[in-house]
Amino acid sequence: MIHIDPMVLKMISFPGEKLVRLPQVRGLSPELRRDLRVVSRVLPFKVNNYVVEQLIDWSNIPDDPIYRLTFPHRDMLRTKDFNAVADLLDRGAPGKEIDAVVHEIRLALNPNPGDQLQKNVPVLDGERIDGLQHKYRETVLYFPAQGQTCHAYCGYCFRWSQFVGNGDLKQMSRDVQQLTTYLRKHRKVTDVLITGGDPMVMSARNLQNLLEPLLADDLDHVQTLRLGTKALAYWPFRFTTDRDADDLLRLLERCVRRGKHLAFMAHFTHPRELQTRAVVEAIRRLRDTGAVIRTQSPLVCKVNDDVKVWADMWRQQVRLDMIPYYMFVERDTGARRYYGIPLARAHAIYRSALRDVSGLSRTVRGPSMSATPGKVVVDGISEVAGERVFNLRFLQARNPRWVGIPFYARFDEEASWLDDLRPAFGESRFFFQKDLIQDWRDLEPVRTPHGGNVNGKSNVNGKSSGNGKRSGRRPL
Repeated sequence: MIHIDPMVLKMISFPGEKLVRLPQVRGLSPELRRDLRVVSRVLPFKVNNYVVEQLIDWSNIPDDPIYRLTFPHRDMLRTKDFNAVADLLDRGAPGKEIDAVVHEIRLALNPNPGDQLQKNVPVLDGERIDGLQHKYRETVLYFPAQGQTCHAYCGYCFRWSQFVGNGDLKQMSRDVQQLTTYLRKHRKVTDVLITGGDPMVMSARNLQNLLEPLLADDLDHVQTLRLGTKALAYWPFRFTTDRDADDLLRLLERCVRRGKHLAFMAHFTHPRELQTRAVVEAIRRLRDTGAVIRTQSPLVCKVNDDVKVWADMWRQQVRLDMIPYYMFVERDTGARRYYGIPLARAHAIYRSALRDVSGLSRTVRGPSMSATPGKVVVDGISEVAGERVFNLRFLQARNPRWVGIPFYARFDEEASWLDDLRPAFGESRFFFQKDLIQDWRDLEPVRTPHGGNVNGKSNVNGKSSGNGKRSGRRPL
Protein backbone atom coordinates (compact mmCIF):
# COMPACT_ATOMS: atom_id res chain seq x y z
CA MET A 1 0.00 0.00 0.00
CA ILE A 2 1.29 3.43 -0.95
CA HIS A 3 0.72 6.18 1.62
CA ILE A 4 0.35 9.81 0.66
CA ASP A 5 1.09 12.85 2.74
CA PRO A 6 -2.38 14.19 3.47
CA MET A 7 -1.43 17.72 2.45
CA VAL A 8 -3.06 18.92 -0.73
CA LEU A 9 -0.80 18.56 -3.71
CA LYS A 10 -0.73 21.24 -6.39
CA MET A 11 -0.35 19.63 -9.77
CA ILE A 12 2.95 20.36 -11.48
CA SER A 13 3.12 19.00 -14.99
CA PHE A 14 6.31 18.07 -16.80
CA PRO A 15 6.01 17.93 -20.60
CA GLY A 16 8.88 16.52 -22.61
CA GLU A 17 10.96 19.68 -22.82
CA LYS A 18 10.91 20.06 -19.00
CA LEU A 19 12.16 16.57 -18.17
CA VAL A 20 15.43 17.91 -16.84
CA ARG A 21 13.58 19.71 -14.04
CA LEU A 22 12.75 16.40 -12.40
CA PRO A 23 15.35 15.48 -9.78
CA GLN A 24 14.47 11.81 -10.34
CA VAL A 25 15.39 12.17 -14.02
CA ARG A 26 18.65 13.91 -13.19
CA GLY A 27 19.53 10.76 -11.25
CA LEU A 28 19.13 8.50 -14.29
CA SER A 29 22.03 7.30 -16.42
CA PRO A 30 23.10 9.52 -19.35
CA GLU A 31 21.87 6.83 -21.77
CA LEU A 32 18.36 6.81 -20.29
CA ARG A 33 18.23 10.63 -20.21
CA ARG A 34 19.20 10.73 -23.88
CA ASP A 35 16.55 8.14 -24.75
CA LEU A 36 13.91 10.23 -22.97
CA ARG A 37 14.94 13.34 -24.86
CA VAL A 38 14.84 11.65 -28.26
CA VAL A 39 11.60 9.66 -27.94
CA SER A 40 9.67 12.49 -26.27
CA ARG A 41 10.44 14.59 -29.36
CA VAL A 42 8.30 12.17 -31.40
CA LEU A 43 5.72 10.72 -29.03
CA PRO A 44 3.98 13.06 -26.58
CA PHE A 45 5.20 12.94 -23.00
CA LYS A 46 3.67 14.55 -19.93
CA VAL A 47 3.78 13.55 -16.29
CA ASN A 48 2.86 15.25 -13.02
CA ASN A 49 4.19 15.29 -9.48
CA TYR A 50 1.53 12.87 -8.18
CA VAL A 51 2.59 10.17 -10.65
CA VAL A 52 6.29 10.86 -10.13
CA GLU A 53 6.22 11.06 -6.34
CA GLN A 54 3.44 8.66 -5.40
CA LEU A 55 3.12 5.98 -8.09
CA ILE A 56 6.60 5.32 -9.49
CA ASP A 57 9.11 3.24 -7.53
CA TRP A 58 12.36 4.98 -8.47
CA SER A 59 14.44 2.19 -6.94
CA ASN A 60 13.24 -0.10 -9.75
CA ILE A 61 14.05 1.92 -12.87
CA PRO A 62 13.59 1.21 -15.73
CA ASP A 63 11.49 -1.84 -14.85
CA ASP A 64 8.91 -0.18 -12.61
CA PRO A 65 5.52 -0.68 -14.36
CA ILE A 66 4.30 2.90 -13.85
CA TYR A 67 7.60 4.23 -15.17
CA ARG A 68 7.21 1.96 -18.20
CA LEU A 69 3.63 3.19 -18.54
CA THR A 70 4.45 6.90 -18.56
CA PHE A 71 8.10 7.48 -19.49
CA PRO A 72 9.52 7.13 -23.03
CA HIS A 73 11.83 4.25 -23.94
CA ARG A 74 14.00 4.01 -27.05
CA ASP A 75 12.30 0.77 -28.16
CA MET A 76 9.07 2.72 -28.74
CA LEU A 77 10.60 3.81 -32.05
CA ARG A 78 12.17 1.85 -34.86
CA THR A 79 15.95 1.97 -34.65
CA LYS A 80 16.31 3.99 -37.84
CA ASP A 81 13.75 6.55 -36.64
CA PHE A 82 15.37 6.84 -33.22
CA ASN A 83 18.78 7.35 -34.81
CA ALA A 84 17.45 9.94 -37.26
CA VAL A 85 16.01 12.11 -34.50
CA ALA A 86 18.99 11.54 -32.19
CA ASP A 87 21.42 12.66 -34.91
CA LEU A 88 19.41 15.84 -35.53
CA LEU A 89 19.29 16.69 -31.84
CA ASP A 90 22.97 15.90 -31.31
CA ARG A 91 24.06 18.29 -34.05
CA GLY A 92 21.65 21.02 -32.99
CA ALA A 93 19.63 20.99 -36.21
CA PRO A 94 17.10 23.79 -36.74
CA GLY A 95 13.67 23.17 -35.26
CA LYS A 96 11.95 23.16 -38.65
CA GLU A 97 14.26 20.42 -39.90
CA ILE A 98 13.58 18.30 -36.82
CA ASP A 99 9.83 18.94 -37.07
CA ALA A 100 9.74 17.72 -40.68
CA VAL A 101 11.45 14.43 -39.83
CA VAL A 102 9.32 13.95 -36.71
CA HIS A 103 6.12 14.55 -38.68
CA GLU A 104 7.01 11.85 -41.21
CA ILE A 105 7.78 9.39 -38.39
CA ARG A 106 4.43 10.17 -36.75
CA LEU A 107 2.52 9.61 -39.96
CA ALA A 108 4.07 6.13 -40.22
CA LEU A 109 2.81 5.30 -36.70
CA ASN A 110 -0.84 5.13 -37.83
CA PRO A 111 -1.91 8.20 -35.83
CA ASN A 112 -5.68 7.68 -36.23
CA PRO A 113 -6.29 3.90 -36.26
CA GLY A 114 -9.51 2.16 -37.26
CA ASP A 115 -10.23 4.59 -40.13
CA GLN A 116 -11.44 7.10 -37.54
CA LEU A 117 -11.15 10.16 -39.75
CA GLN A 118 -12.23 8.39 -42.92
CA LYS A 119 -15.27 6.46 -41.67
CA ASN A 120 -16.28 7.74 -38.24
CA VAL A 121 -16.70 11.49 -38.73
CA PRO A 122 -20.39 12.22 -39.39
CA VAL A 123 -21.98 14.65 -41.82
CA LEU A 124 -24.57 17.32 -40.98
CA ASP A 125 -26.29 19.23 -43.78
CA GLY A 126 -23.68 17.99 -46.23
CA GLU A 127 -20.63 18.99 -44.16
CA ARG A 128 -18.32 16.90 -41.98
CA ILE A 129 -18.55 17.69 -38.26
CA ASP A 130 -15.03 17.88 -36.91
CA GLY A 131 -14.80 16.79 -33.31
CA LEU A 132 -17.56 14.18 -33.54
CA GLN A 133 -17.37 10.47 -34.31
CA HIS A 134 -20.36 8.23 -34.94
CA LYS A 135 -19.13 4.70 -35.57
CA TYR A 136 -21.80 2.70 -33.76
CA ARG A 137 -25.49 3.46 -34.21
CA GLU A 138 -26.27 4.09 -30.53
CA THR A 139 -23.12 6.00 -29.51
CA VAL A 140 -21.68 9.38 -30.52
CA LEU A 141 -18.20 10.50 -29.41
CA TYR A 142 -17.53 14.17 -28.76
CA PHE A 143 -14.03 15.72 -28.51
CA PRO A 144 -14.31 19.08 -26.67
CA ALA A 145 -11.48 21.44 -27.53
CA GLN A 146 -10.92 22.27 -23.85
CA GLY A 147 -10.31 18.59 -23.04
CA GLN A 148 -7.55 17.74 -25.48
CA THR A 149 -4.84 16.97 -22.96
CA CYS A 150 -4.51 14.72 -19.89
CA HIS A 151 -3.07 15.04 -16.41
CA ALA A 152 -0.31 12.67 -17.58
CA TYR A 153 0.16 10.62 -20.75
CA CYS A 154 0.14 6.85 -21.10
CA GLY A 155 2.77 5.62 -23.52
CA TYR A 156 0.26 3.17 -25.02
CA CYS A 157 -2.38 5.82 -25.72
CA PHE A 158 -4.15 5.30 -29.04
CA ARG A 159 -5.16 8.98 -29.00
CA TRP A 160 -1.56 10.18 -28.81
CA SER A 161 -2.04 12.24 -31.98
CA GLN A 162 -4.42 14.53 -30.05
CA PHE A 163 -1.44 15.76 -28.05
CA VAL A 164 1.02 16.64 -30.81
CA GLY A 165 1.28 19.96 -32.60
CA ASN A 166 0.09 18.88 -36.04
CA GLY A 167 -3.45 20.18 -36.49
CA ASP A 168 -4.22 17.70 -39.27
CA LEU A 169 -3.94 14.82 -36.78
CA LYS A 170 -6.31 16.23 -34.14
CA GLN A 171 -10.04 15.92 -33.61
CA MET A 172 -11.84 18.57 -31.57
CA SER A 173 -14.89 20.80 -31.47
CA ARG A 174 -15.69 24.15 -29.89
CA ASP A 175 -19.37 24.08 -30.87
CA VAL A 176 -21.62 22.04 -28.60
CA GLN A 177 -24.60 23.31 -30.62
CA GLN A 178 -23.40 21.21 -33.56
CA LEU A 179 -23.47 18.19 -31.27
CA THR A 180 -27.01 18.84 -30.01
CA THR A 181 -28.28 19.60 -33.52
CA TYR A 182 -26.82 16.32 -34.74
CA LEU A 183 -28.34 14.41 -31.81
CA ARG A 184 -31.80 15.85 -32.51
CA LYS A 185 -31.57 14.43 -36.02
CA HIS A 186 -30.46 10.99 -34.82
CA ARG A 187 -33.01 9.70 -32.35
CA LYS A 188 -31.45 6.24 -32.18
CA VAL A 189 -28.43 7.62 -30.36
CA THR A 190 -28.72 6.68 -26.68
CA ASP A 191 -25.15 7.33 -25.49
CA VAL A 192 -22.83 10.32 -25.78
CA LEU A 193 -19.19 9.68 -24.86
CA ILE A 194 -17.18 12.79 -23.96
CA THR A 195 -13.60 11.90 -24.75
CA GLY A 196 -10.28 13.50 -25.56
CA GLY A 197 -7.68 13.75 -24.21
CA ASP A 198 -9.50 13.72 -20.92
CA PRO A 199 -12.62 15.80 -20.20
CA MET A 200 -11.65 15.86 -16.52
CA VAL A 201 -8.93 18.41 -17.30
CA MET A 202 -11.76 20.84 -18.05
CA SER A 203 -12.95 23.30 -15.44
CA ALA A 204 -16.31 22.65 -13.86
CA ARG A 205 -17.70 25.69 -15.67
CA ASN A 206 -16.55 24.51 -19.10
CA LEU A 207 -17.87 21.04 -18.42
CA GLN A 208 -21.18 22.54 -17.34
CA ASN A 209 -21.41 24.46 -20.62
CA LEU A 210 -21.01 21.11 -22.39
CA LEU A 211 -23.26 18.89 -20.27
CA GLU A 212 -26.17 21.23 -19.55
CA PRO A 213 -27.36 21.35 -23.21
CA LEU A 214 -27.45 17.53 -23.21
CA LEU A 215 -30.04 17.62 -20.42
CA ALA A 216 -32.63 19.32 -22.65
CA ASP A 217 -36.10 17.73 -22.65
CA ASP A 218 -36.04 17.14 -26.42
CA LEU A 219 -32.84 15.08 -26.03
CA ASP A 220 -34.54 12.51 -23.83
CA HIS A 221 -33.43 9.75 -26.22
CA VAL A 222 -29.87 10.37 -24.95
CA GLN A 223 -30.03 8.17 -21.86
CA THR A 224 -26.34 7.83 -20.97
CA LEU A 225 -23.55 10.37 -20.63
CA ARG A 226 -20.13 8.73 -20.61
CA LEU A 227 -16.93 10.47 -19.55
CA GLY A 228 -13.70 8.79 -20.63
CA THR A 229 -11.01 9.61 -18.09
CA LYS A 230 -7.82 8.57 -16.36
CA ALA A 231 -8.06 11.37 -13.81
CA LEU A 232 -8.81 8.95 -10.96
CA ALA A 233 -5.47 7.24 -11.59
CA TYR A 234 -3.35 10.26 -12.50
CA TRP A 235 -4.89 13.12 -10.51
CA PRO A 236 -7.56 11.98 -7.99
CA PHE A 237 -7.50 15.44 -6.41
CA ARG A 238 -9.70 16.55 -9.31
CA PHE A 239 -12.59 15.10 -7.29
CA THR A 240 -11.44 16.03 -3.79
CA THR A 241 -9.35 19.14 -3.24
CA ASP A 242 -9.05 20.96 -6.58
CA ARG A 243 -10.46 24.49 -6.36
CA ASP A 244 -13.66 23.59 -8.24
CA ALA A 245 -13.92 19.92 -7.18
CA ASP A 246 -17.15 20.52 -5.27
CA ASP A 247 -18.65 22.42 -8.22
CA LEU A 248 -17.73 19.50 -10.47
CA LEU A 249 -19.41 16.96 -8.21
CA ARG A 250 -22.56 19.08 -7.92
CA LEU A 251 -22.73 19.23 -11.71
CA LEU A 252 -22.44 15.46 -11.99
CA GLU A 253 -25.09 15.02 -9.32
CA ARG A 254 -27.41 17.33 -11.28
CA CYS A 255 -26.99 15.19 -14.41
CA VAL A 256 -28.05 12.10 -12.44
CA ARG A 257 -31.05 13.89 -10.89
CA ARG A 258 -32.17 14.86 -14.39
CA GLY A 259 -32.50 11.17 -15.21
CA LYS A 260 -29.27 10.53 -17.09
CA HIS A 261 -27.15 7.46 -16.49
CA LEU A 262 -23.73 8.95 -15.81
CA ALA A 263 -20.94 6.50 -16.59
CA PHE A 264 -17.29 7.20 -15.85
CA MET A 265 -15.17 5.10 -18.20
CA ALA A 266 -12.15 5.04 -15.89
CA HIS A 267 -8.77 3.89 -17.18
CA PHE A 268 -6.73 1.91 -14.65
CA THR A 269 -3.73 0.10 -16.06
CA HIS A 270 -2.10 -1.27 -12.91
CA PRO A 271 -3.32 -2.06 -9.37
CA ARG A 272 -0.86 0.42 -7.89
CA GLU A 273 -3.04 3.21 -9.27
CA LEU A 274 -5.82 2.02 -6.91
CA GLN A 275 -3.80 1.91 -3.70
CA THR A 276 -3.47 5.50 -2.52
CA ARG A 277 -5.77 7.13 0.01
CA ALA A 278 -6.29 9.93 -2.49
CA VAL A 279 -7.81 7.67 -5.16
CA VAL A 280 -9.96 5.80 -2.64
CA GLU A 281 -11.45 9.08 -1.42
CA ALA A 282 -11.95 10.32 -5.00
CA ILE A 283 -13.81 7.15 -5.95
CA ARG A 284 -16.06 7.46 -2.90
CA ARG A 285 -16.95 11.08 -3.66
CA LEU A 286 -17.59 10.33 -7.30
CA ARG A 287 -19.83 7.37 -6.51
CA ASP A 288 -21.79 9.55 -4.05
CA THR A 289 -22.98 11.66 -6.99
CA GLY A 290 -24.83 8.64 -8.40
CA ALA A 291 -22.28 8.08 -11.17
CA VAL A 292 -21.31 4.53 -12.11
CA ILE A 293 -17.60 3.83 -12.64
CA ARG A 294 -16.69 1.23 -15.24
CA THR A 295 -13.02 0.35 -15.61
CA GLN A 296 -11.01 -0.46 -18.71
CA SER A 297 -7.44 -0.75 -19.89
CA PRO A 298 -5.38 -2.30 -22.64
CA LEU A 299 -3.20 -5.29 -21.90
CA VAL A 300 0.29 -3.88 -22.44
CA CYS A 301 3.70 -5.47 -22.37
CA LYS A 302 6.07 -4.50 -19.54
CA VAL A 303 3.23 -2.91 -17.53
CA ASN A 304 0.40 -5.38 -16.87
CA ASP A 305 1.11 -8.50 -18.94
CA ASP A 306 0.73 -10.67 -15.86
CA VAL A 307 -2.16 -12.79 -14.60
CA LYS A 308 -1.76 -11.70 -10.98
CA VAL A 309 -1.73 -8.00 -11.92
CA TRP A 310 -5.11 -8.28 -13.66
CA ALA A 311 -6.72 -10.46 -11.00
CA ASP A 312 -5.55 -8.08 -8.26
CA MET A 313 -6.73 -5.06 -10.23
CA TRP A 314 -10.23 -6.48 -10.84
CA ARG A 315 -10.62 -7.51 -7.20
CA GLN A 316 -9.59 -4.06 -5.98
CA GLN A 317 -11.96 -2.38 -8.42
CA VAL A 318 -14.94 -4.41 -7.22
CA ARG A 319 -14.02 -3.74 -3.59
CA LEU A 320 -13.98 -0.01 -4.37
CA ASP A 321 -17.46 -0.22 -5.94
CA MET A 322 -16.41 -0.10 -9.59
CA ILE A 323 -17.38 -2.42 -12.45
CA PRO A 324 -14.62 -4.14 -14.48
CA TYR A 325 -15.66 -3.51 -18.07
CA TYR A 326 -13.02 -4.07 -20.77
CA MET A 327 -9.60 -5.59 -21.30
CA PHE A 328 -8.45 -4.18 -24.63
CA VAL A 329 -5.78 -5.34 -27.02
CA GLU A 330 -3.20 -2.60 -27.52
CA ARG A 331 -4.27 -0.75 -30.67
CA ASP A 332 -2.24 -0.69 -33.87
CA THR A 333 -0.85 2.80 -33.42
CA GLY A 334 1.96 4.76 -31.80
CA ALA A 335 4.29 2.73 -29.59
CA ARG A 336 2.49 -0.55 -30.25
CA ARG A 337 5.73 -2.29 -31.24
CA TYR A 338 6.86 -1.70 -27.64
CA TYR A 339 3.61 -2.45 -25.80
CA GLY A 340 1.86 -4.96 -28.07
CA ILE A 341 1.17 -8.58 -27.11
CA PRO A 342 0.16 -11.50 -29.40
CA LEU A 343 -3.53 -12.38 -29.26
CA ALA A 344 -2.84 -15.93 -28.09
CA ARG A 345 -0.92 -14.69 -25.05
CA ALA A 346 -3.49 -11.95 -24.39
CA HIS A 347 -6.27 -14.53 -24.26
CA ALA A 348 -4.24 -16.81 -21.99
CA ILE A 349 -3.70 -13.94 -19.51
CA TYR A 350 -7.37 -12.94 -19.63
CA ARG A 351 -8.64 -16.50 -19.12
CA SER A 352 -6.24 -17.27 -16.29
CA ALA A 353 -6.97 -14.02 -14.48
CA LEU A 354 -10.71 -14.57 -14.85
CA ARG A 355 -10.37 -17.97 -13.21
CA ASP A 356 -8.74 -16.34 -10.16
CA VAL A 357 -11.59 -13.93 -9.33
CA SER A 358 -15.20 -14.27 -8.24
CA GLY A 359 -18.18 -13.85 -10.51
CA LEU A 360 -18.57 -10.16 -9.61
CA SER A 361 -15.26 -9.43 -11.34
CA ARG A 362 -16.20 -11.43 -14.42
CA THR A 363 -18.17 -8.56 -15.89
CA VAL A 364 -14.98 -7.66 -17.75
CA ARG A 365 -14.93 -8.46 -21.47
CA GLY A 366 -11.84 -9.19 -23.47
CA PRO A 367 -9.37 -9.33 -24.88
CA SER A 368 -11.11 -7.00 -27.33
CA MET A 369 -9.78 -5.27 -30.44
CA SER A 370 -11.31 -1.92 -31.43
CA ALA A 371 -10.74 -2.47 -35.15
CA THR A 372 -12.23 -0.79 -38.22
CA PRO A 373 -15.36 -3.01 -38.45
CA GLY A 374 -16.01 -3.01 -34.69
CA LYS A 375 -15.00 -4.40 -31.31
CA VAL A 376 -13.87 -8.00 -31.84
CA VAL A 377 -13.36 -10.21 -28.79
CA VAL A 378 -11.18 -13.31 -28.69
CA ASP A 379 -13.50 -15.84 -27.04
CA GLY A 380 -11.09 -18.73 -27.14
CA ILE A 381 -8.68 -20.98 -29.03
CA SER A 382 -10.12 -24.29 -30.21
CA GLU A 383 -9.58 -27.19 -32.58
CA VAL A 384 -12.44 -27.49 -35.07
CA ALA A 385 -12.50 -30.06 -37.88
CA GLY A 386 -8.81 -30.71 -37.34
CA GLU A 387 -7.86 -27.04 -37.58
CA ARG A 388 -6.66 -24.87 -34.70
CA VAL A 389 -8.59 -21.61 -34.71
CA PHE A 390 -9.30 -18.39 -32.82
CA ASN A 391 -12.96 -18.14 -31.77
CA LEU A 392 -14.00 -14.54 -32.43
CA ARG A 393 -17.14 -12.46 -31.98
CA PHE A 394 -18.28 -8.86 -32.43
CA LEU A 395 -19.17 -7.12 -29.17
CA GLN A 396 -20.00 -4.00 -31.18
CA ALA A 397 -19.99 -3.34 -34.91
CA ARG A 398 -20.55 -0.76 -37.61
CA ASN A 399 -23.31 -3.02 -38.89
CA PRO A 400 -25.30 -3.90 -35.75
CA ARG A 401 -26.40 -7.20 -37.34
CA TRP A 402 -22.87 -8.52 -36.94
CA VAL A 403 -23.00 -8.23 -33.14
CA GLY A 404 -22.80 -11.60 -31.40
CA ILE A 405 -22.14 -13.67 -34.53
CA PRO A 406 -19.24 -16.10 -33.95
CA PHE A 407 -16.55 -16.47 -36.60
CA TYR A 408 -13.19 -18.19 -36.83
CA ALA A 409 -9.65 -17.32 -37.84
CA ARG A 410 -6.69 -19.59 -38.41
CA PHE A 411 -4.53 -19.79 -35.31
CA ASP A 412 -1.38 -17.70 -35.56
CA GLU A 413 0.76 -17.45 -32.44
CA GLU A 414 2.36 -14.22 -33.69
CA ALA A 415 -0.85 -12.41 -34.72
CA SER A 416 -1.55 -9.35 -32.58
CA TRP A 417 -4.38 -7.59 -34.44
CA LEU A 418 -7.43 -8.39 -36.55
CA ASP A 419 -5.56 -7.44 -39.73
CA ASP A 420 -2.99 -10.17 -39.00
CA LEU A 421 -5.65 -12.90 -39.04
CA ARG A 422 -6.86 -15.06 -41.93
CA PRO A 423 -10.21 -16.85 -42.15
CA ALA A 424 -10.32 -20.49 -41.13
CA PHE A 425 -11.63 -23.52 -43.03
CA GLY A 426 -10.38 -22.42 -46.44
CA GLU A 427 -12.52 -19.27 -46.63
CA SER A 428 -11.05 -16.37 -48.57
CA ARG A 429 -12.76 -13.63 -46.53
CA PHE A 430 -14.47 -13.18 -43.18
CA PHE A 431 -18.27 -12.93 -43.24
CA PHE A 432 -18.26 -9.19 -42.58
CA GLN A 433 -15.97 -8.64 -45.54
CA LYS A 434 -18.49 -10.37 -47.79
CA ASP A 435 -21.50 -8.46 -46.50
CA LEU A 436 -22.71 -5.62 -48.73
CA ILE A 437 -23.90 -3.65 -45.72
CA GLN A 438 -20.81 -2.28 -44.01
CA ASP A 439 -22.33 0.45 -41.85
CA TRP A 440 -25.41 1.13 -39.71
CA ARG A 441 -26.22 4.05 -42.01
CA ASP A 442 -26.92 1.59 -44.83
CA LEU A 443 -29.63 0.00 -42.70
CA GLU A 444 -31.46 3.31 -42.37
CA PRO A 445 -34.25 3.61 -44.97
CA VAL A 446 -34.06 6.55 -47.36
CA ARG A 447 -37.70 7.50 -47.90
CA THR A 448 -39.19 8.83 -51.14
CA PRO A 449 -42.16 11.23 -50.96
CA HIS A 450 -44.38 8.14 -51.44
CA GLY A 451 -42.80 6.28 -48.53
CA GLY A 452 -40.62 3.84 -50.49
CA ASN A 453 -36.86 3.26 -50.34
CA VAL A 454 -34.42 4.61 -52.89
CA ASN A 455 -30.94 3.69 -54.12
CA GLY A 456 -31.62 0.00 -53.59
CA LYS A 457 -30.68 0.27 -49.90
CA SER A 458 -32.15 -2.32 -47.61
CA ASN A 459 -34.71 -1.27 -45.05
CA VAL A 460 -34.78 -2.34 -41.44
CA ASN A 461 -36.46 -5.64 -42.34
CA GLY A 462 -33.60 -6.59 -44.61
CA LYS A 463 -35.70 -6.32 -47.80
CA SER A 464 -34.29 -4.53 -50.78
CA SER A 465 -36.25 -2.24 -53.03
CA GLY A 466 -35.93 -2.33 -56.77
CA ASN A 467 -33.31 -5.02 -57.41
CA GLY A 468 -35.15 -8.19 -56.41
CA LYS A 469 -32.37 -9.33 -54.05
CA ARG A 470 -32.12 -9.51 -50.28
CA SER A 471 -29.06 -7.47 -49.35
CA GLY A 472 -29.84 -7.60 -45.63
CA ARG A 473 -29.59 -11.38 -45.21
CA ARG A 474 -27.91 -12.87 -42.17
CA PRO A 475 -24.20 -12.38 -43.00
CA LEU A 476 -22.80 -15.88 -42.51
